[in-house]
Amino acid sequence: MGLSNIRSTRRALLLAATTPWLAARAATGVRIGQVLPLTGPLGAVVQPIAEGQKALLAGVNARGGVHGAPIELVTLDDGAQPAKTVEHTRTLLDDPSLSALFGYAFVPGLAQALPLADARRVPLIGVYNGADNLRGQPGLYTTTASLRDEVTAMVQNLATINTRHLAVAYQDNELGRYMLPQVQAVADQAKVTIAAAVALKPDGSNADAAWMQVAKAQPQAILLLAAGAAVLGFMKTRSSAARVPVYALSLAGTTALVESLGPAARGMAFTQVVPYPMRQTTPLTRNFAAAMAAARLEPTYDRMWGYLNASILVEVLRRSGPKPTPAAVTAALDRMNDVDIGGYRLAYGAQQRHGSSFVEITMVDGNGKYLR
Repeated sequence: MGLSNIRSTRRALLLAATTPWLAARAATGVRIGQVLPLTGPLGAVVQPIAEGQKALLAGVNARGGVHGAPIELVTLDDGAQPAKTVEHTRTLLDDPSLSALFGYAFVPGLAQALPLADARRVPLIGVYNGADNLRGQPGLYTTTASLRDEVTAMVQNLATINTRHLAVAYQDNELGRYMLPQVQAVADQAKVTIAAAVALKPDGSNADAAWMQVAKAQPQAILLLAAGAAVLGFMKTRSSAARVPVYALSLAGTTALVESLGPAARGMAFTQVVPYPMRQTTPLTRNFAAAMAAARLEPTYDRMWGYLNASILVEVLRRSGPKPTPAAVTAALDRMNDVDIGGYRLAYGAQQRHGSSFVEITMVDGNGKYLR
């Protein structure tokens, strides 16, 4: 059997074994495909996001869906394995009734899956990461700020209070290294000095040495551009006597990680790319609070991100008409050049794929809660 035939056979087995929904070609709903790491090392981070999506879509479908049709979000689990992201994406794209892809998260898998979607001209709406190196793809419509947007907010905030001598602790991987020149460019523009740039192992194993290097530079503040174990190691290594402010990215501010940090999170500043979910000040936050109460879930940033992205998806589908083909969805997105999602604004266009640069800075109080 030839290699192409083996691949075709494997694809057919995967379709039959993991996605029986494909057998029902006479779809009654609007099919949206998603690949998320619901299990594996990112499972605890992603599960609350999925809960936020589900809460929004359950409410919409209970009210009749969009144009009288329910939204069928088909989520396949890649376990944070790029090969599975790719295989699952192929599976989704093989469904002729698919309207769009939505809400991917795992960066290495997404990097390989995007060309497949672009080749089929199927748009991908919203991702749960801020990776700048993936933005600019013709079929990727981002809904929240990029990592560079977050770093810009950090540096500008510090510059306004005359904090201009900074250190950077960054995750020692492809994305972290990609961010370094981005950080330097933002710092140069704000007339801020980067006194040290220290690499953090993803597993946090060099946290002691990294902290010593950072401390030696005597910074006025630290930009912590990392996530997961790297953040845990660095913050728990930091001397309790250290009073240097630490600014971390939204990807580090997940509920699971802040709980794991415990007292070490006290006083940390985090950028946030979605509206503050604990106060009902806009239609979006009021609807979110009601949905969380109905689902008996605590309102958190993770769940708000899923709820917001699903809200945007619904608005796109509403504008795509009763037969939302991938071409109709793309056309609707390109016309969304100033849209208000309950107090959260988006702007797309034929040459504009980055929908929002909204960032605000929060701080963790002594009880582990976010303050604006």
